[in-house]
Amino acid sequence: MRRLLNIGLMKRNLLFRIAYDGTNFHGWQTQPGLATVQGVLEETTRRILRHPLEVRGSGRTDARVHAAGQVANVLTTTSIPAYNVMRAIGSRLPVEISLHEVIDVSLRLDACTCAQSKLYRYSIFNRSTRPVGRLRQRYCYHFWHDLDISRMREAARHFVGEMDFSAMASAGCVRETMVRTVLRCEITRHYDEITIDVEGKGFLYNQVRNMVGTLIEVGRGRWEPQRVKEILESCDRQEAGPTAPAHGLCLQWVRYPPELLVPDNS
Repeated sequence: MRRLLNIGLMKRNLLFRIAYDGTNFHGWQTQPGLATVQGVLEETTRRILRHPLEVRGSGRTDARVHAAGQVANVLTTTSIPAYNVMRAIGSRLPVEISLHEVIDVSLRLDACTCAQSKLYRYSIFNRSTRPVGRLRQRYCYHFWHDLDISRMREAARHFVGEMDFSAMASAGCVRETMVRTVLRCEITRHYDEITIDVEGKGFLYNQVRNMVGTLIEVGRGRWEPQRVKEILESCDRQEAGPTAPAHGLCLQWVRYPPELLVPDNS
């Protein structure tokens, strides 16, 4: 694909906005012999555009993690209008994936490296009975002990800002820097469902799920809210709470510079 781009054959950059139920997928990233969202999208898109390509996502989501607003881009030479591309691909995808939008954007836009921020939402069903009666069992974590969201909100304040998030990164996460910026961490409750919204410029492996697991420990009364600050300062993953289950997490949206969301010749 890079070689074709270098000789000038890639004339367009298409942006995809995608939603998916991650229950039956082994995450976003293509893996040989496994059903993944990227793998399904690439196979379907190649059949429509009829050339080698890569569907490049804004980031990887793990197995069973969902998305309401994942973003990807595809470099292509096709002359098919973007709306027709959306209809052709969307009609051939499995029922767990929906292609919401396809638009022409700047060739400079890379869905992964150009993202300004993204919002993840974690949902917790907080009552003794299971969420099956509301058909939410695939999309929220059932936690039956009472959670005090006032304590959780106080603790969540310590996550906001630019800092070393090593204590919230799961084992095996090796990055050039463990410093990340969280723009907000907001907690709301609607009857029995608690939602935790985390917006950031980028995240480490399992960072949001580890943040949620730590907040739950505060909400159930095991730790004081100030403990979160101490955990972050320790840079020790073993000091933090458990990793919250994947199926409660959903990528809500990804934000990009407006000037990159239009074709270069517009």
